Amino acid sequence: MDLAVEEKVEVKSILETVKSLVPSEAGLTKAEFEGPDVAIYVKNVAAMYGNENVIRGISASVKKKLIVRSDTVSLSDPEKATAKILEIVPQEAGINAETIRYVPEFNEVQLEAMKPGLVIGKGGSTLIRIVIETGWVPKVLRIPTMNSDVIKGVRQLLVKESEFRKKFLATIGKKINQPMVQSEWVKATALGGFREVGRSSLLIETNHSKMIIDCGVSPEPAVKGLDAVTGDTNKAFPYLDSANITINDLDAVILTHAHMDHIGFVPYLFKFGYEGPVYCTPPTRELAAMLLFDYMKLVQRSGGTPLYEEKDVKKMLTHMVTRDYGEVTNVTEEVKLTYHNAGHILGSSVVHLHIGEGMYNVVHTGDMKYGFTRLLDQADTRYPRIDSLFIESTYGGPKNIGVNRQEAEAQLMQLIKRVTESGGKVLIPVFSVGRAQELMLTLESYATPNPLFKLEVPVYLDGMILEATAIHTAYPEYLKASLQHRILSNNSPFESEIFEVAKGERQEIVDKGPSVILASGGMLNGGTSLEYFKALAEDERNAMVFVGYNSTNSLGRKIQNGFKEIALPGEDGKLVPINVRMQVATVDAFSGHSDRHQLINFVQNLRPGQPKKIFTMHGEEARCDDLARTLGARFRVEARAPMNLDSIRFK
Repeated sequence: MDLAVEEKVEVKSILETVKSLVPSEAGLTKAEFEGPDVAIYVKNVAAMYGNENVIRGISASVKKKLIVRSDTVSLSDPEKATAKILEIVPQEAGINAETIRYVPEFNEVQLEAMKPGLVIGKGGSTLIRIVIETGWVPKVLRIPTMNSDVIKGVRQLLVKESEFRKKFLATIGKKINQPMVQSEWVKATALGGFREVGRSSLLIETNHSKMIIDCGVSPEPAVKGLDAVTGDTNKAFPYLDSANITINDLDAVILTHAHMDHIGFVPYLFKFGYEGPVYCTPPTRELAAMLLFDYMKLVQRSGGTPLYEEKDVKKMLTHMVTRDYGEVTNVTEEVKLTYHNAGHILGSSVVHLHIGEGMYNVVHTGDMKYGFTRLLDQADTRYPRIDSLFIESTYGGPKNIGVNRQEAEAQLMQLIKRVTESGGKVLIPVFSVGRAQELMLTLESYATPNPLFKLEVPVYLDGMILEATAIHTAYPEYLKASLQHRILSNNSPFESEIFEVAKGERQEIVDKGPSVILASGGMLNGGTSLEYFKALAEDERNAMVFVGYNSTNSLGRKIQNGFKEIALPGEDGKLVPINVRMQVATVDAFSGHSDRHQLINFVQNLRPGQPKKIFTMHGEEARCDDLARTLGARFRVEARAPMNLDSIRFK
């Protein structure tokens, strides 16, 4: 049998198996692939939902997630369906006719709710009643507790592009559900982010599969956009052109999380013809949209030309396939992907790849935190098997030992108290995603038992922080249980009265009394933090506190290293000298990265056992080297720090 015929047989086999297991009384009319999943259409959905073991049994038989949809002939008129849905769903759920959206391409109705649990009902009872009485399969979406233009925009785009999404998912499904092939070799090639921080990208190849994990840009000089493609600044982007592959050779792009050094180059792939899937967690999709659109604005404001246009980002969004933690998903016919919590930012993931029938297993940590944060649980350490581990090394050096978190919080609050009591302002440059929310939780926790802090020291939020925080409230299930409970109980700490949204001219905040300013742009390479720095730097009463990583050539690193005079472009574009008289401090414990001890403990606690090989990445050269030597000696395994463009053959 030739390969083409064999492929058709295998694809048919999965669908035929599904069809054979559907009860005859369900009235099956169609079974098809929907990306990694299988969707069936039936005339009598009650026959499927009447016995919960039916759907579970079919899924187990084909090892695929099964989606049950009503046949088109069984769908109620949308107007009548809306009335029925509003009758079925408790009013306290917070849905109304305006938050109900029909997607006929998938025979689905999207229900946006303030309290999704009430829409779902105990054991899914309310959802089942909706689908039985209207025919439309409900998809419940949480309304963020704070306004989010990004979430609205992404959801509207996906509905608008439903016809394309339907065809795209069917194509992907047929491609990845081919017969299992047994490759002769597996190798990885470092395309960026090795012995450096920025432009993270790793190519994983077999005889039959090619995929990249992350595809980012460096924080600087990528801000120059297309102008950074040539000359000495070409270190901004991954070495895709050196990997002996074309864009269309790629079977998949797998994202660990939504920071620009991991996602910033993905729309560029679509600009130049990539048509494949991009896998990520649901929060990563929304956060990526926010950061990528903002990146284009930043480049334009800096006088550069963006790498890509809005249409390229939108195209990327329509090609995204979202998966939750723990879902096992085929990304090619021989490679299965499973996401695990990385503890770094909302939706951040450790990637586990299972290649072949037990042939090889790779774990890629992305950026991870194996330690306490107020926002997230620490990174998972349980994986079915690990042959090779790629581990980040941002703080992997021998001197990168973080301070106790409780002590760090006390240190921060003492500094704030001292500066504000002297009439100064405290500027905290933060990454909008992750560090901003961690600092908000810390400040809110301090203010709760200290009411005078609320009255005397306003905390201003400026830049993308508010939008990013709103996205956090749409995905509380990805947050720490205690924080999730507060958000679901309408007691979100992110909406505390101590926080004020910066409105109008920033000069008004600068001219007012003592305050704390959380401003986006953690490395001072752009964003609102840079504007506040210009206004506050020359007043010795003020202070700036760094709470996250500053890359080697960033403005933030220069100031950390003691630079007292900085030349920055003025409104006319000419360089203006700024004397740094403000106090400068660093509080390391708020980082979303693991320190050296946490990295070692992560490897120590991996279960059911340590990997056979360890490769360090995402760190300055000396830190990657030192951590590799330490892990190799400690665990008696092969460990090294590859360079960009190194290829590693596993099998």
